[in-house]
Order: sequence, then structure tokens, then C-alpha cells
Amino acid sequence: MGEPSKVTERIGVVATDPLRVLGLKAIFRDAMQLEIVHLSIPGALDDRDLCLVLIDAECTPHLFELIATFRQVHPSLKLIVLGNDTSSDYVERVIGAGAKGYVQLTASESEIRMAVDMVRDGSVWAPRRVLSRLLDSRRTAPKSPATPLRFTARERQVLNLLREGHPNREIALALGIDESTVKAHIGRLMRKVGVNNRTALTVHPLTQAQ
Repeated sequence: MGEPSKVTERIGVVATDPLRVLGLKAIFRDAMQLEIVHLSIPGALDDRDLCLVLIDAECTPHLFELIATFRQVHPSLKLIVLGNDTSSDYVERVIGAGAKGYVQLTASESEIRMAVDMVRDGSVWAPRRVLSRLLDSRRTAPKSPATPLRFTARERQVLNLLREGHPNREIALALGIDESTVKAHIGRLMRKVGVNNRTALTVHPLTQAQ
């Protein structure tokens, strides 16, 4: 009896430009257990078997209405917007509307793959300056803990790789451990520092000296 096949994760693409869809399919053609599915705007909300959706901001004048509808119908679905506008205010508005990532349409293949990997792992992906502004606006000045935070050697390794932008899979390969173990380390680090997402963990002052 052969080994059971792994479940394929499906990523939807909302775009009207067929070349955009072909380009994204080409970027992920070598990704195992990952399928890129073209979604039309009228039928995009009907597909419930998706782990993530890429939205081409140029294909609709009603981007924020579309994001809001996705969030209402599929609240757990992760969204990444691809667009040309690079202003911090616009990107912040996209993230504030509920998208988990924003990537320029001119981004390199490696950046698009990394953005997808990071968002699938639970992070937010956006230009660094935007993430810093978002985090600064949501937190007050950090309080020094009663006792200094202590990180294990393995936690410091995971933290350093996180700050370099590596997704869970690459961290696991680099350290020779399972992805589930990486997730457990990240969970413990977030609890120690007192944050609720990976991005906040990597830029938090209490982790910068580690």
C-alpha cells in the first residue's frame, strides 16, 4: 500500500489580466502541494476550499469593498493585495481593511514567494516602514519586565532567522527540526515578549539585543 498523498493547498488569484495569472502560476510551478486557481470576481466568494487569495488591485475599482466582503464571508481566509501604489498611507489602509499582505506588482519572484510563505505562516507582509508605523500606532512604550527576559539558545536561533524574513519551512530546514517545533518555539517567544504575532515579535525592542 502506497503512502497517502499530501493535501494540496489552493491559492486563489483574483485578476482580470490573463498574463498576471500565468505569471503567478509560473512563479509557483515548482511548489509542491500548492495549486494556483484563477478566480473571477463574481465567483471568487463561492470557493471555500482556499488557504489564501491574491488580489490584483488593478482589476477592480472597489478593492476595499471586495476585501470587506471576503472578511465577512470567509473571516479566516488570508488575503494579499498586489498593487502599484507604494504610499505608506495606502498600504496601511489595505492592511487596516483586513488584508494580511501588500506586495508591489513589480516585486521579484522571490519576494512574492516569500510574502506568500510568510502570510501562510501567520505573519503580515508589507514594506518595513509600513509595519513599523502600524506597530508604533498600536502599542504604548514597552514596559521593562520585572526580571530580564531569558531566551534559550534555540529560541535565539529561531528569532534571528525570523528577523531575516525566513518562513517556518526554511527555519526548520536550517535548524534540522520539524515545522511544528518551529511553530512551538515561535509561540513561546510571543508569550514571553507579550505580543500576538510574528511581525511584532521581530521588531519588538525586547528582542533586538538577542
